[in-house]
Amino acid sequence: MSVSVSLTESTDTSKISTTSSSSSTSSSANLQNEFMTLLVAQLQNQDPTNPMDNSQLTTQLAQISTLSGIENMNTTLGSISSQLDTSETLQASSLIGNGVLIQGNSIVVGSDSSTTAFGVELANAATDVNVTIKDSSGNTVKTVALGAQSAGVQTYSWDGTNDSGGTVDAGTYTYTVSATGSDGVSVTATPLKYALVYGVNTDSSEAVLNLGLSGTASLSDVKQII
Repeated sequence: MSVSVSLTESTDTSKISTTSSSSSTSSSANLQNEFMTLLVAQLQNQDPTNPMDNSQLTTQLAQISTLSGIENMNTTLGSISSQLDTSETLQASSLIGNGVLIQGNSIVVGSDSSTTAFGVELANAATDVNVTIKDSSGNTVKTVALGAQSAGVQTYSWDGTNDSGGTVDAGTYTYTVSATGSDGVSVTATPLKYALVYGVNTDSSEAVLNLGLSGTASLSDVKQII
Protein backbone atom coordinates (compact mmCIF):
# COMPACT_ATOMS: atom_id res chain seq x y z
CA MET A 1 0.00 0.00 0.00
CA SER A 2 2.78 2.40 0.85
CA VAL A 3 4.42 1.99 -2.54
CA SER A 4 1.14 2.74 -4.25
CA VAL A 5 0.66 5.85 -2.17
CA SER A 6 4.18 7.05 -2.89
CA LEU A 7 3.86 6.53 -6.62
CA THR A 8 0.49 8.28 -6.68
CA GLU A 9 1.93 11.20 -4.75
CA SER A 10 4.86 11.54 -7.15
CA THR A 11 2.53 11.48 -10.18
CA ASP A 12 0.30 14.14 -8.64
CA THR A 13 3.36 16.24 -7.84
CA SER A 14 4.36 16.14 -11.49
CA LYS A 15 0.92 17.30 -12.53
CA ILE A 16 0.95 20.07 -9.99
CA SER A 17 4.39 21.13 -11.24
CA THR A 18 3.11 21.28 -14.83
CA THR A 19 0.06 23.28 -13.81
CA SER A 20 2.19 25.60 -11.71
CA SER A 21 4.61 26.12 -14.59
CA SER A 22 1.79 26.96 -17.00
CA SER A 23 0.29 29.34 -14.47
CA SER A 24 3.63 31.07 -13.89
CA THR A 25 4.20 31.43 -17.64
CA SER A 26 0.74 32.92 -18.08
CA SER A 27 1.31 35.25 -15.15
CA SER A 28 4.62 36.41 -16.62
CA ALA A 29 3.03 37.07 -20.01
CA ASN A 30 0.16 39.02 -18.44
CA LEU A 31 2.54 41.19 -16.43
CA GLN A 32 4.62 41.93 -19.52
CA ASN A 33 1.51 42.81 -21.53
CA GLU A 34 0.29 45.15 -18.80
CA PHE A 35 3.72 46.75 -18.56
CA MET A 36 3.85 47.31 -22.34
CA THR A 37 0.31 48.74 -22.35
CA LEU A 38 1.26 51.25 -19.67
CA LEU A 39 4.48 52.14 -21.51
CA VAL A 40 2.65 52.74 -24.80
CA ALA A 41 0.03 54.84 -23.01
CA GLN A 42 2.80 56.84 -21.37
CA LEU A 43 4.45 57.48 -24.76
CA GLN A 44 1.16 58.48 -26.39
CA ASN A 45 0.24 60.89 -23.62
CA GLN A 46 3.65 62.38 -22.92
CA ASP A 47 4.22 66.11 -23.05
CA PRO A 48 5.38 66.96 -26.61
CA THR A 49 7.54 69.74 -25.20
CA ASN A 50 9.22 67.35 -22.79
CA PRO A 51 9.24 63.87 -24.37
CA MET A 52 10.78 60.79 -22.77
CA ASP A 53 14.47 60.57 -23.62
CA ASN A 54 16.29 57.43 -24.76
CA SER A 55 17.73 56.70 -21.31
CA GLN A 56 14.25 56.65 -19.76
CA LEU A 57 12.94 54.36 -22.49
CA THR A 58 15.94 52.04 -22.04
CA THR A 59 15.26 51.88 -18.29
CA GLN A 60 11.62 50.96 -18.89
CA LEU A 61 12.55 48.20 -21.32
CA ALA A 62 15.22 46.89 -18.92
CA GLN A 63 12.56 46.59 -16.22
CA ILE A 64 10.48 44.43 -18.54
CA SER A 65 13.48 42.18 -19.20
CA THR A 66 14.26 41.91 -15.48
CA LEU A 67 10.65 41.05 -14.67
CA SER A 68 10.63 38.32 -17.30
CA GLY A 69 13.93 36.92 -16.03
CA ILE A 70 12.69 36.74 -12.44
CA GLU A 71 9.48 35.00 -13.48
CA ASN A 72 11.40 32.45 -15.55
CA MET A 73 13.83 31.83 -12.68
CA ASN A 74 10.97 31.26 -10.22
CA THR A 75 9.38 28.80 -12.64
CA THR A 76 12.66 26.91 -13.05
CA LEU A 77 13.31 26.76 -9.29
CA GLY A 78 9.78 25.52 -8.69
CA SER A 79 10.26 22.76 -11.24
CA ILE A 80 13.60 21.71 -9.70
CA SER A 81 12.07 21.63 -6.21
CA SER A 82 9.22 19.45 -7.45
CA GLN A 83 11.63 17.03 -9.12
CA LEU A 84 13.72 16.77 -5.94
CA ASP A 85 10.61 16.00 -3.85
CA THR A 86 9.58 13.28 -6.31
CA SER A 87 13.09 11.78 -6.30
CA GLU A 88 13.16 11.72 -2.49
CA THR A 89 9.78 9.97 -2.34
CA LEU A 90 10.84 7.28 -4.81
CA GLN A 91 14.13 6.79 -2.97
CA ALA A 92 12.29 6.38 0.33
CA SER A 93 9.81 3.92 -1.24
CA SER A 94 12.70 1.72 -2.38
CA LEU A 95 13.61 1.16 1.29
CA ILE A 96 10.30 -0.56 2.14
CA GLY A 97 11.05 -4.06 3.44
CA ASN A 98 14.69 -3.24 4.16
CA GLY A 99 16.42 -2.77 7.49
CA VAL A 100 18.14 0.49 8.38
CA LEU A 101 20.34 1.78 11.16
CA ILE A 102 19.15 4.93 12.93
CA GLN A 103 20.18 6.60 16.16
CA GLY A 104 19.17 4.48 19.15
CA ASN A 105 20.61 2.00 21.66
CA SER A 106 18.31 -1.02 21.70
CA ILE A 107 18.82 -4.64 20.64
CA VAL A 108 15.91 -7.08 20.37
CA VAL A 109 16.46 -10.76 21.21
CA GLY A 110 13.92 -13.18 19.75
CA SER A 111 12.55 -16.39 21.26
CA ASP A 112 14.99 -18.34 19.09
CA SER A 113 17.89 -16.26 20.47
CA SER A 114 18.19 -14.33 17.20
CA THR A 115 19.18 -10.70 17.66
CA THR A 116 18.76 -7.51 15.68
CA ALA A 117 21.87 -5.86 14.32
CA PHE A 118 23.26 -2.76 15.98
CA GLY A 119 25.86 -0.20 15.05
CA VAL A 120 28.19 2.52 16.20
CA GLU A 121 29.04 5.81 14.52
CA LEU A 122 32.50 7.06 15.48
CA ALA A 123 33.42 10.71 14.99
CA ASN A 124 37.08 9.71 14.66
CA ALA A 125 39.12 6.53 14.46
CA ALA A 126 39.45 4.75 17.82
CA THR A 127 42.02 2.28 19.12
CA ASP A 128 39.72 0.82 21.77
CA VAL A 129 35.94 0.43 21.44
CA ASN A 130 33.80 -1.38 24.02
CA VAL A 131 30.09 -2.18 24.09
CA THR A 132 28.17 -2.86 27.31
CA ILE A 133 24.79 -4.59 26.93
CA LYS A 134 22.21 -4.41 29.73
CA ASP A 135 18.83 -6.01 30.40
CA SER A 136 15.59 -4.17 31.17
CA SER A 137 16.58 -3.98 34.87
CA GLY A 138 19.86 -2.25 34.07
CA ASN A 139 22.03 -5.26 34.84
CA THR A 140 25.07 -5.81 32.62
CA VAL A 141 24.72 -9.08 30.73
CA LYS A 142 27.46 -8.77 28.13
CA THR A 143 30.60 -6.72 27.57
CA VAL A 144 32.05 -6.82 24.07
CA ALA A 145 35.54 -5.54 23.20
CA LEU A 146 35.54 -4.45 19.56
CA GLY A 147 39.15 -3.27 19.53
CA ALA A 148 40.35 -0.66 17.05
CA GLN A 149 37.76 0.75 14.67
CA SER A 150 37.86 3.33 11.89
CA ALA A 151 35.78 6.51 11.84
CA GLY A 152 32.24 6.34 10.49
CA VAL A 153 29.44 3.78 10.82
CA GLN A 154 30.28 0.22 11.87
CA THR A 155 27.71 -2.61 12.02
CA TYR A 156 27.80 -5.51 14.49
CA SER A 157 25.72 -8.44 15.71
CA TRP A 158 25.38 -10.01 19.16
CA ASP A 159 25.10 -13.78 19.55
CA GLY A 160 22.56 -13.46 22.36
CA THR A 161 24.81 -14.88 25.07
CA ASN A 162 25.87 -13.36 28.38
CA ASP A 163 29.37 -13.05 29.82
CA SER A 164 29.03 -16.56 31.28
CA GLY A 165 28.26 -18.07 27.90
CA GLY A 166 24.60 -18.73 28.63
CA THR A 167 21.71 -17.69 26.39
CA VAL A 168 19.82 -14.58 27.53
CA ASP A 169 16.03 -14.37 27.66
CA ALA A 170 14.02 -12.93 24.80
CA GLY A 171 13.29 -9.23 25.11
CA THR A 172 14.69 -5.77 24.49
CA TYR A 173 18.16 -4.89 25.71
CA THR A 174 20.01 -1.58 25.71
CA TYR A 175 23.68 -0.86 25.22
CA THR A 176 26.27 1.86 25.66
CA VAL A 177 29.48 2.45 23.72
CA SER A 178 32.81 3.82 24.91
CA ALA A 179 35.66 4.64 22.56
CA THR A 180 39.19 5.96 23.04
CA GLY A 181 41.63 7.35 20.49
CA SER A 182 45.35 6.70 20.19
CA ASP A 183 46.01 9.79 22.31
CA GLY A 184 43.91 8.39 25.16
CA VAL A 185 41.14 10.93 24.62
CA SER A 186 37.53 9.77 24.39
CA VAL A 187 36.05 9.57 20.90
CA THR A 188 32.41 10.49 20.34
CA ALA A 189 30.53 7.24 19.71
CA THR A 190 26.84 7.31 18.76
CA PRO A 191 24.88 4.05 19.21
CA LEU A 192 22.70 2.97 16.29
CA LYS A 193 19.76 0.57 16.38
CA TYR A 194 18.14 -1.60 13.73
CA ALA A 195 14.69 -0.79 12.36
CA LEU A 196 12.60 -2.27 9.55
CA VAL A 197 10.99 0.09 7.04
CA TYR A 198 7.27 -0.76 6.80
CA GLY A 199 6.11 2.12 4.64
CA VAL A 200 6.50 5.74 3.60
CA ASN A 201 4.38 8.71 4.61
CA THR A 202 4.35 11.50 2.00
CA ASP A 203 1.85 13.83 3.68
CA SER A 204 4.53 16.17 5.03
CA SER A 205 7.04 18.32 3.15
CA GLU A 206 9.50 15.42 3.11
CA ALA A 207 9.21 11.66 2.86
CA VAL A 208 8.92 10.05 6.31
CA LEU A 209 9.79 6.39 6.88
CA ASN A 210 7.34 4.30 8.93
CA LEU A 211 9.48 2.08 11.19
CA GLY A 212 6.73 0.32 13.13
CA LEU A 213 7.49 0.15 16.87
CA SER A 214 10.64 2.21 16.23
CA GLY A 215 8.51 5.19 15.21
CA THR A 216 9.34 7.30 12.17
CA ALA A 217 12.47 8.74 10.59
CA SER A 218 13.47 10.90 7.65
CA LEU A 219 15.96 9.81 4.99
CA SER A 220 18.61 11.98 6.61
CA ASP A 221 18.23 9.95 9.84
CA VAL A 222 19.27 6.73 8.10
CA LYS A 223 22.93 6.01 8.79
CA GLN A 224 23.13 2.72 6.91
CA ILE A 225 20.90 0.36 4.93
CA ILE A 226 21.13 -3.30 5.90
